[in-house]
Amino acid sequence: MFIGNVEIKGHTALAPMAGVADTAFRTVCKAHGAAYVVGEMASAKGFVMQATKTAELLGVTDAERPMAIQLFGSEPDVMAEAARRALAFSPDIIDINMGCPAPKVAGNGGGSALLKDPALAGRIVRAVANAVPVPVTVKIRKGWDAAHVNAVEIARIAEENGAAAVAVHGRTRAQQYAPPADWDIIAAVRRAVRIPVIGNGDVDSPQAAAHMLAQTGCDLVMIGRAALGRPWLFGQVETYLRTGELLPEPNPARRMAVLLDHVRLLCALKGEHIGMREARKHAAWYMKGLHGAALLRGEANKLDTFADLERLAAAAAKE
Repeated sequence: MFIGNVEIKGHTALAPMAGVADTAFRTVCKAHGAAYVVGEMASAKGFVMQATKTAELLGVTDAERPMAIQLFGSEPDVMAEAARRALAFSPDIIDINMGCPAPKVAGNGGGSALLKDPALAGRIVRAVANAVPVPVTVKIRKGWDAAHVNAVEIARIAEENGAAAVAVHGRTRAQQYAPPADWDIIAAVRRAVRIPVIGNGDVDSPQAAAHMLAQTGCDLVMIGRAALGRPWLFGQVETYLRTGELLPEPNPARRMAVLLDHVRLLCALKGEHIGMREARKHAAWYMKGLHGAALLRGEANKLDTFADLERLAAAAAKE
């Protein structure tokens, strides 16, 4: 399938999870089968004001392609300028966040708050689409709350204003991440627009991915929290969709090998001091379900050096 002129060779996308979907995690997910990845959301206003931290979120490496940079904000001109500046990082796609439920984002008029102002949402899409030569996509939710379900309306507006694809999270902002996700709204959006639709919500297995594709007709499935500590899930999904084969979960030794590769890259990118602190949560996710996982996760929260992780991984691999 294509998003604009960008070919996506597969059926899976990594969701743009703040604080998680950094370069290291995106690279690992891509290496394990993700067809498409979206980076952590970055503040358009922060980027335009040249905040260093915002620029750090926007890096793109060849190992991640095709990849989208995601921006959030509520001012069309600022979003357009941020998108223009983001081209310096050579993204394949620019994604607009209209789904984040976090108070610090939605409370300032960005993210899911844009679902409450369809006209403004349309102006933002138009401004960004006019500002850049790469495809522009939009990530939305089902609606603001159960009384205001308007994903179909927003998706149509996005398409009319130049969006090349839309990702739909089947929950309202009020739901946050509480189950269940409504796949029927994804199907409704798919019927309403001609551009590709990416389905998001409750895809945690190859079978769930197949069910979402069949039930909604969406073009890609987006996986978020289910991939934490399980980047091989993307390859499992792609294999199942292609051949019907259910690949087994990696054994503890293989899981720890992937963890070490992931954190080695994380430290290379951010330095050992920062990398190892960020590695603590990833190590805990990778160790979930192992024998003695509670004790292992407790030790993971104390990691200070890569050598510490190597020792812990060696112990976990023997379980």
